[in-house]
Amino acid sequence: MSEFKNVTITKKANVYHDGKVTSRALILPDGSKKTLGIMLPGEYEFGTEAKELMEIMVGELEVLLPNEKNWKSIKGGESFHVPANSKFGLRIQSITDYCCSYLDE
Repeated sequence: MSEFKNVTITKKANVYHDGKVTSRALILPDGSKKTLGIMLPGEYEFGTEAKELMEIMVGELEVLLPNEKNWKSIKGGESFHVPANSKFGLRIQSITDYCCSYLDE
């Protein structure tokens, strides 16, 4: 899906890591939530309560998922899942455009 129709957009941005990661929340007609954002190069750690699907539109990064020992390379057009109630690491190599979907269990 390259566009979302009939959504509610949160006006205020979510800003993390001194402004190097930003996003805006979307609420879809079915009540599901997504965020669209940009990550600048750097190394970050995030925590999540909900299960997430991270779709990378453009960019290159490495992700260290919970209970994994090795970083996994991800590039534009690829995605990865993050389990609920967990933390994960990101190493962003180039400006990365992403869509995060918060999934029901």
